[in-house]
Amino acid sequence: MGKNIVEKVFEAHRVYGDTKAGGRIGLKVDQVYTQDATGTMAWLQFEAIGVPRVKVPLAVSYVDHNMLQSDFMNADDHAFLESIAAKSGAYFSRPGNGISHQVHLERFSAPGRIALGTDSHTPTGGGIGMIAIGVGGLDAATVMAGATFELRMPEVVLVRLSGKLKRPWVTAMDVILELLRRLTVKGGVGKIMEYGGPGVKDLSVTERATITNMGAELGATTSIFPSDERTLHYLKAQRREKDWVELHADEDAEYAEIIDLNLSDIVPLTAQPHSPDNVIPVKELAGTKINQACIGSCTNSSYQIMRQVASILKEKTIAEGVSLLVNPGSRQVYEMLARDGSAAEMIAAGARMLESSCGPCIGMGGAPGTGHVSVRSYNRNFQGRCGNKNASVYLMNPLLCALFAIKGEFIDPETTDIKVEEFEEPSSYRINDSMLIPPKEDTSKIKVIKGPNIKEVPVKSPLGDSIEAEVALKLGNNITTDDIMPAGSKILPLRSNIPAISEYVFHNIDDTFSKRARQLSGFIVIGGENYGQGSSREHAAIAPMYLGLQAVIAKSFARIHRSNLINFGVLPLLFKDESDYEKIEKGDKILIKGVKECLKGEKPCKAENLTKGYTFEVVSNLNEREAELIEKGGLLAHTKESQSS
Repeated sequence: MGKNIVEKVFEAHRVYGDTKAGGRIGLKVDQVYTQDATGTMAWLQFEAIGVPRVKVPLAVSYVDHNMLQSDFMNADDHAFLESIAAKSGAYFSRPGNGISHQVHLERFSAPGRIALGTDSHTPTGGGIGMIAIGVGGLDAATVMAGATFELRMPEVVLVRLSGKLKRPWVTAMDVILELLRRLTVKGGVGKIMEYGGPGVKDLSVTERATITNMGAELGATTSIFPSDERTLHYLKAQRREKDWVELHADEDAEYAEIIDLNLSDIVPLTAQPHSPDNVIPVKELAGTKINQACIGSCTNSSYQIMRQVASILKEKTIAEGVSLLVNPGSRQVYEMLARDGSAAEMIAAGARMLESSCGPCIGMGGAPGTGHVSVRSYNRNFQGRCGNKNASVYLMNPLLCALFAIKGEFIDPETTDIKVEEFEEPSSYRINDSMLIPPKEDTSKIKVIKGPNIKEVPVKSPLGDSIEAEVALKLGNNITTDDIMPAGSKILPLRSNIPAISEYVFHNIDDTFSKRARQLSGFIVIGGENYGQGSSREHAAIAPMYLGLQAVIAKSFARIHRSNLINFGVLPLLFKDESDYEKIEKGDKILIKGVKECLKGEKPCKAENLTKGYTFEVVSNLNEREAELIEKGGLLAHTKESQSS
């Protein structure tokens, strides 16, 4: 029987287990990278483990999220990250070098290898034929310390592409929006999306990376494309052809599911507020006025697409009442745009050029006004993520953003007389690695710098045999990590200070939550389906744990957040009968006896609603390792114990 791409890569890195869906598999990891919003905590955790130097072949610490330095906190975090990387044998990508995913694609990603990143959009590397998986910071820290990476083997789904995109107004962004329209934000949970078919050849590596980047919005573990001649072309252009290997599925490879997608049938699409799967054709919104357009981010910042944006803006002016913000994803692209005149065309049209960082995508500046409509070539439009709960964010391809910025409203792009220039994929990129500080051999004289905002990592006490706690909050479906632990310029600088950031847990849902939680002797949260979707930010697990979260009982969990809860000793439980969700209310007191019996996989455990006087059943679906982590109080406590023994 033939093998698919995922099986080939996993088997080449397998330490234990097998590639049967649902089973445990342990993998050797080639690369680990962090970003500053999650990386500060990840490196504090690595330091707490006590291993002096990273034990993976390549580790990189990027700075791309917390770039606004309105006080000392972000600057202090950057100094810590630079010094801990130097001390630990990792690369350091300095502020201004670009967004982690795009820079990593350009300088380090390689087909056939496995990378972990402390950001949910790490699967960007799948565009080059790499298994790249977003994880919580503690998972990254333990792997850097030498641990095997373990996960529950996902199902592998083939997305079979045919035809060609109807360029220029249809781009790779529309491909992933079409999949989100079909499958929803829950459609990829427990799955890896593998792309194949003749339509793959129509897409460049950077276009493929756009698709795999937003595969995170499907809830997929990761996404991957074959490595072919177009992959080789890209690596040659980056002067990294030595990293190329051919990688494709065998003709008789098997898949859990096959999705056929004809690129020729895709039309220009947009995701309406407030979810990436709320997708319709843009022409249906013709006449809708806009106030802001944002182009760039880790999703749509390739040199080719940015040059096309410049061609649309050339000798035009942004419409009155519209603000256009452009954040190229990497310094490489930014420099090339500056040298060829494209950046000048954008500036002349009225664009506000931002630095190469995440920026408005995570509410780090660029927030729209009250009631404003913002069109963005980014990957998420959760309510409030942009920095304003009273704004409406639409996701779409960058060319549409540029067009609508000129027109001041949505139009059907097929009706416009504005031309888009076609550009060949570059045969050579400008290579300038001066902002990448390589690992140092002698680290004996390096001191790790910690500012006053950097606090130690909290550790949960070991699990007891019963949980009796109040339901502090009952939530619906598709609760995001932005809902649990908001981002933005006010909160992100507190990422290395759990006591301070815990003041904002569930702040956008209930701004009294933190105060109420502190008055309880432990609490439980009730969730619906896909609890914890979105960002990999483990602060959405650490901060609630710090406040006293004992367990989350939900209909289903998003993969990364479930792992983060386990890593910090919080018990993720599933309703055995989902109808029991309807009976529970905020304020009910729940008693779970014999908790350690609940850790035994699919064995149901009785929970009692003391307030209403009835019992219901919950299950943990934990494997042996996950159960052990919960019992010890989380992964950090378990790892430190293992190191000492």
